[in-house]
Order: sequence, then structure tokens, then C-alpha cells
Amino acid sequence: MKKHIPQLDYLKSIFIILMILFHLVYIGDTYPYLKKVVYTFHMPIFLILSGYLSGIDKSIKQFFVSFWWLFLPYSIMEFGYVLVASVLPVREQIGDLSVLNIIRRILIDPVGPYWYLHTLLLCRIVHYFISRLFQYKLDNWGLLIIIGLCFWGISKGAGLMSFSYSMYFLAGIGIRSFNLDFIKLFSPSVWSIIPLIVLCCFPENLMEFNLAGCAIVYLMVSFLLKAYPLLPLPLVRLSLFIGKNTLCLLLFSPIFTMLSRMYLSLFMFEPTGICFALFTLVLTVLGCFAITWCMDKLKISPWFFGQNKMLKA
Repeated sequence: MKKHIPQLDYLKSIFIILMILFHLVYIGDTYPYLKKVVYTFHMPIFLILSGYLSGIDKSIKQFFVSFWWLFLPYSIMEFGYVLVASVLPVREQIGDLSVLNIIRRILIDPVGPYWYLHTLLLCRIVHYFISRLFQYKLDNWGLLIIIGLCFWGISKGAGLMSFSYSMYFLAGIGIRSFNLDFIKLFSPSVWSIIPLIVLCCFPENLMEFNLAGCAIVYLMVSFLLKAYPLLPLPLVRLSLFIGKNTLCLLLFSPIFTMLSRMYLSLFMFEPTGICFALFTLVLTVLGCFAITWCMDKLKISPWFFGQNKMLKA
């Protein structure tokens, strides 16, 4: 087991906040270029971190228990999102509410922000079983090639996930498999901001899996890691708390981003959308934590998350 690296929680906190902000339709429509920049790096970095933290040191029983307690909340929230998308004016319109279509959305083609959990579940199960099967038969490079081929088959053959996103998960696996120091690998540097800005100025670079897109991902992590020790202590503590609780933010944030449409008109006095974005961000984070806290207190968390207490201090 690797020791806990607080910088990873810090990174997760930044990218979950960006996810919430740019799932606000008004913000995405007001700043489409900035949204494209953020989408180039925020989910790829999340998947690198997920691959890095995806261990194979569990028994088969332990793995399936952890798999189930991620699959269950994902399925419940995806089901809820499908129901809401069928009646509210969201971009992912769902006309067919048949049982087969709902099952298809959960298992094959999720809508809303829950595609990340769907991809994460697929990547984890492939990583675990391929690693266990070939653990003593192949070296690290061989394992990575086999896992990558499985990701390719699931992505291109079955169409169950994005191949480019799965490659970022594979990169995280590789970092861990070769026992590389995550912080040193990304070489924290304040100077990363210069090439990062230059690359982001050209729209053709804003793709998650071309060479420039990969460079943007690397440079963003490098710059943020350099900024970490410069932050004031209260902000560090807040970021670490948010980073440890990203799952509840990912699961429950769509509730608040959808509700934000109801009060958007109240913020039309400020056309930049900054006041609306900040208010909704605070409301969403506090609301998600409140829901999780209530589930802990009401003893719902053991049935929903498989844990007595989900909100981590």
C-alpha cells in the first residue's frame, strides 16, 4: 500500500469544483472556450488519479464488495437522472422510459455526469482481473499492454466507454506499477503556466488525447502541484476535505446544478455569471455534504455506500 499523498486530494478538489462549475449550463454557454479548455484536462487528470489509486491488493470477495458499493450508488443516481431528464428541459432528453432503456442507460450508455463512474467501474474490473490473471506471468509492460488491449476492445468493439479516457486511467496504473513518485514525475514548476497558456490559445490543441492535449494535462498538474505549498493553511484544509469527499459531490451535485435553473433569473443583473456561479458552487458543495451527513446520521449510508460514515473528516 502506498502512503497517503495529500496533494492528490488537493488536485481532486480542484477538478470536482471545475466539474460542478462547467455543468452549469449558463456558465458553459457564457464561456464556451474556457469550458473547452477545462474539459481538455479535468476529467483526464481525474482518471489518471483513479488509475493510480486503483489497487489489486484485495481478495476477489473484497474487490466485489468495493465494486458493488460503487455500482449501487452509481445505478441509483443514474436511474434518478434518467427519470428527471425525461421530464425536465435538460440537454440529454430521455423519451423512452422502458425498463430495457433504463437498464441500457445504467449498464451501457449513461447520461449526465455519471459516465465517469461507469468508465471507472469498467476500468477497475479489467485492471483487477487482468492483473490477477497475469500477475506472475508478465512484467509491468506486458500487463499494461494486455490491459490497454482490453480497454480498446471495450471502447472500440463494444462502445462502452471512451478509449482516450481509458488510456489516462491506464497511465495512472502505469505510474503506480512502476513505483514512480507521482509528485516528482509531474515536476512541480511555476513556469509550467507559460507553455500551458500558449497551448490553450489554439483551439486545435483542446482535445484530450492528441499530443498537445496530453501536454496540457501534464502542465496543469505541474503548475497546480507547485501552487499547493503556497496556499494558506485554511485553504489547504478545505481543499483536502473536499478532495476526500469527491464521490458524494459527484453523486449529488446534479441535484443542485439542475435546481440552479430555477433561480438563474435572479442573477441576470450581473451578466458575467460569476455571482451565479459562486453562489451555486457554495450551495452545491454545502448541499452535497449536508445530504451525506444526513445519510450518515440516519444510518442510510451503510445501505447506500456500504459504510457507516461516508463523510470523511
